[in-house]
Amino acid sequence: MRRPSRKGYFGNYGGRFVAETLINALDELNQAYESFRENQDYQQKLKTLLSHYAGRPTPIYFARRLSKKISVNLYLKREDLLHTGAHKLNNTLGQILLTQYMGKKRVIAETGAGQHGVATATVAALLGLECDIYMGEVDIERQAPNVKRMELLGARVIPVKTGSRTLKDAVNEALKDWVRNVQSTHYLIGSVVGPHPFPWMVRDFQSVIGKESRRQFRKMTGALPDYAVACVGGGSNALGLFSGFMNDPSVKCIGVEAGGRALTPGDHAATVTLGKKGVLHGSLSLLLQDEEGQVSPVHSVSAGLDYPGVGPEHSHLHETKKAEYYHCSDESALQACQTLARWEGIIPALESSHALGYILDHQSRYKDKDVLINLSGRGDKDLAIIIREVL
Repeated sequence: MRRPSRKGYFGNYGGRFVAETLINALDELNQAYESFRENQDYQQKLKTLLSHYAGRPTPIYFARRLSKKISVNLYLKREDLLHTGAHKLNNTLGQILLTQYMGKKRVIAETGAGQHGVATATVAALLGLECDIYMGEVDIERQAPNVKRMELLGARVIPVKTGSRTLKDAVNEALKDWVRNVQSTHYLIGSVVGPHPFPWMVRDFQSVIGKESRRQFRKMTGALPDYAVACVGGGSNALGLFSGFMNDPSVKCIGVEAGGRALTPGDHAATVTLGKKGVLHGSLSLLLQDEEGQVSPVHSVSAGLDYPGVGPEHSHLHETKKAEYYHCSDESALQACQTLARWEGIIPALESSHALGYILDHQSRYKDKDVLINLSGRGDKDLAIIIREVL
């Protein structure tokens, strides 16, 4: 996948829309990342950590029983088997080494479902850096196990009590912190959102998913999948998967957003399919907003998809029709989670369940096709919600 323009745009989306106090910090980060990419010692360190610490490569699993049940050849990229239980560690390992490369001693992060927070706390402990995690009060309550994991790893979890008290507001508070402490602190952003170079940088760190998937799938089947499917909130796991197939016309890339309870304002987070162009958290992209341009409230049963924006590269892929975007309801995602658990013995995160739920809802459309789904995380963190809603 192509890098953004010099000003950080993917086509018509991206750029920098931030306070003047952050421009120098973003310039510094961009220059450091350009140098970091070419530094063979640090690239080898990252490669070693991904292998010996994180557990890469993660396997692709053919879901034989479920495939037979729905007449779709269903393959799962098992990012849920990665250390900490989700794809987030690919990015945090890269960014924590970049933090060390820049000589900074403190990292901050935002988190919704808690997986990025756990991954950030994990790598901060690994390198002995101070770590603060911003998390909305609503998400703290519904993702309590991950809060305890972050605290056990030595991070300080800072409750966000403003706005909807979810992921959007956690990003707001993390950005404010970074403005105040930019000399000593790196903002370890968790998705392909925010001002340049974050969307490009995070996508690069997650591209290991697509590189592995392409190689593994060809080895397993002798061909490429017909479809590469992933859930989309901010969109890092999806771009990680898509990056391996974007130059293959035979592979259709599909992003699945949170349809929530109903496709009415405040009850979903289907940003690409229903959003409009606007600025959120430092970049120009599609976002959910009202007629006056104010950011709309959103809802998803999955905390990690509960976000009113999307990464600018996704907006570009949607506009240029290089990827397709659909949505899956809360109900279908919960049903998909239960189905995968009972037919394959795998409990997926509710984020990943949206990707599977979309395929299950439209299985006749994909009959006899090879469908590769990025199982971006495991469902331990969601058990309280699953028990309440399903069992």
